[in-house]
Amino acid sequence: MLYSIWNFVKRHKRKFIFTGAVVGGAYFLGRYAQKKIQAAQEKEASEYLAQARRQFHFESNQRTCNMTVLSMLPPLRDAIVSQLNSESLTTLLKTRPANKLEIWEDLKIISFTRTIVAVYSTCMLVVLLRLQLNIIGGYLYLDSSSCSPAAPHLAPPDVQQQYLSSIQHLLGDGLTALMSAVKRAVVNALGSVSLKTSLCLRELEEQLNWIRAEVESDSRRPLSWYLLAAEEEALAEQACGLTPDDGITIRLLNETRDMLDSPDFSLVLTACLHRGFSRLLDNMAQFFQRPASEPTPDSALDSLPLAKIIPIINGQIHSVCSDSPSYFVQDLLTNNQVKEFAANVYETFSSPHQ
Repeated sequence: MLYSIWNFVKRHKRKFIFTGAVVGGAYFLGRYAQKKIQAAQEKEASEYLAQARRQFHFESNQRTCNMTVLSMLPPLRDAIVSQLNSESLTTLLKTRPANKLEIWEDLKIISFTRTIVAVYSTCMLVVLLRLQLNIIGGYLYLDSSSCSPAAPHLAPPDVQQQYLSSIQHLLGDGLTALMSAVKRAVVNALGSVSLKTSLCLRELEEQLNWIRAEVESDSRRPLSWYLLAAEEEALAEQACGLTPDDGITIRLLNETRDMLDSPDFSLVLTACLHRGFSRLLDNMAQFFQRPASEPTPDSALDSLPLAKIIPIINGQIHSVCSDSPSYFVQDLLTNNQVKEFAANVYETFSSPHQ
């Protein structure tokens, strides 16, 4: 019996070897595939958790952006009102001075200038802070995701403070230069227009468009020039003894300037300006409507003397630079192009290769 079995095995030895190899190979292949599938599932779960964590961090960063914008609007408004003080002129007019007409002409220029500057600077503030806080947010995400506690931080707290303090240029020298540019354009557009001249809403929009065209067509000073100082003088003076934090701050500022010069930033800022000036005209439209008791064929074409438009546009700064909920600021913060731009910036600076 055993001899017969042994002969059978010898005659079919190759088949047994082949079968054993196939069965063994299938077993090991199955184990290998199982491990690969398990590893793939673990990797997928890890990537999903990382993506969810990243998304949560991004959304939290956007809320911080919104709160920061609202907190910066009062000092922005105060800076504009301080340098373009129309209230002193209106108080002076109540005393019935001899040079009343001259004061009215000054009030005309200042009223238009300060509200137009308010629209420009609020749009700039929204987009610049969205850019800076998403650059910082991206680096903070990388810092928090670092596997090595000893790895150098990409955005240490002192660097964050130093970097974000660069916004003071927009509230200081940049704002002053912007005021000069806008005032020059306002004088060119409205300086010779009589206070008795009546303007309808469409004609007022044309005047604003002419002023915008002059301000934005200056090739020597693109709008990004008003947002960030050309160079950090304080850091430049320390060039021989820069600290590591200074070096990181300089890198962040240079990266920000690169973004300011990009077509994407220009498109987003232009979109905000279009929406901002459109909202300004919407706010003023109600003053151009006749009362219901005085119907006209087309009330939208009602006109007002320039002297009556001046106090209307003069008061718009309180709506434009309002830190309380307002349609003007809300339109800018919820603008889809701003959101998409913020997401792209965060994606770029929170990627490990950056």
